[in-house]
Amino acid sequence: MTLVRNPFDAGGYSLAEMTQAINILPNLYTRLGQIGLFRFEGVSQRSVIIEQYEGVLNLLPSVPLGGPATVGTREGRSMRSFALPWIPHDDVILPGDIQGQPALGVFDRADPLVEVMNRKLQLMRRKHAQTREYMEMNALRGIVKDGSGTTLYNYFTEFGLAQISVDFLLGTAGTNVQGKVREVLRAVEDNLLGEAMSSVHALVSREFFDKLIAHPKTEEAYKFYAATGAQPLREDMRRNFPFAGIVFEEYSGTVTLSTKATERLVPASEGIAFPLGTMDTFTTYGGPANLLEAANTMGLPLYARQHLDEKGRWIDLMTEASILPVNKRPRIAIRLQTSN
Repeated sequence: MTLVRNPFDAGGYSLAEMTQAINILPNLYTRLGQIGLFRFEGVSQRSVIIEQYEGVLNLLPSVPLGGPATVGTREGRSMRSFALPWIPHDDVILPGDIQGQPALGVFDRADPLVEVMNRKLQLMRRKHAQTREYMEMNALRGIVKDGSGTTLYNYFTEFGLAQISVDFLLGTAGTNVQGKVREVLRAVEDNLLGEAMSSVHALVSREFFDKLIAHPKTEEAYKFYAATGAQPLREDMRRNFPFAGIVFEEYSGTVTLSTKATERLVPASEGIAFPLGTMDTFTTYGGPANLLEAANTMGLPLYARQHLDEKGRWIDLMTEASILPVNKRPRIAIRLQTSN
């Protein structure tokens, strides 16, 4: 969706119009978004209650003050309340942003104000998308971090669960790599706990990927795949390698935190394996905007609004998201590593 009206006309754009526009803009950053791993679910409150029972995390909605209570904790169960992180991000349109552009009322091209607003909304959308990718990649591994790299919640420690890790020992020539893959597949299957899946995928660091395809037990299989599995003259065969039931994909995503430090989404010599085709394991919950008109409404992935300075000196562009990604079966995502 492209904004086509002058922001100054008839009071500019409403919260609903701006929010619809920014949610439709293309998301150009997220690999997990391309895979479709985390589904979005809106909630009407700014927190969620999660219950853990036999290794599965279930959502229990928080209720307004004075509303009916949730069921109390029973033996073998534990509950925690989690606040949805609030992620605001603002920008501004100044006279200098449109200075030198065609004057208002020239119809042979788009209004410069609208062009600037579209461009800034796209940039803001990408920043939110990058933040969501960062949060979901960490949640996949059982941890929720904010944009500064601070750990907000660790689902393993919150619910007394232990993460499963498999060391592939890819620096040892005699390692049975197929046996390691079977160990990962069985760990995923054992922790489905009533869930379904279609396949297992692994996002791995470049170091892990290089050692995997160069290992004596996999080198020939990779050469055969590179020669016959695709069109090697057109495609980058470095990106993925299906082996023994898992598709290993090199993933080199890096984010710049709010502290200006950079962080790799998959640490060096590591990876994470997880099932695809699940129905209710990976969910990102979104709460309503921190605005009166959005109170008690079902949350959206992202909100946007504008505010014209009363003296006409600038337009504030304001965006926000309140999202909490949850891996409801934390032990289903297997940490991969190679210690040598």
